[in-house]
Amino acid sequence: MKASASNWGIQPPFDMSGIYRCEGDAKTCDWSGMSFAVTQSGSDLEIKNEKGVAGSAKLTSNATLSAGPVWNMLGVISPDNRIIEWSNGTTWHKQ
Repeated sequence: MKASASNWGIQPPFDMSGIYRCEGDAKTCDWSGMSFAVTQSGSDLEIKNEKGVAGSAKLTSNATLSAGPVWNMLGVISPDNRIIEWSNGTTWHKQ
């Protein structure tokens, strides 16, 4: 079993929940979604776009996260926890 923050019962010191807007490559944002609702429970995130497509992600550190299917991307979280820069070239800005 992989060790993670949730396995140890450690709660992240920040809340990623909220509505995010996709910016960057317009074609990629159009495919993945332009707006995302994120809810958080510990290090687990649930993501749903405006098209109704849902997926999950996991905080892998205080500065990174990994989104599974349908997006399959890695993200870097800004120091103020309001921006996620994704490996697909898009950036999500918390509204």
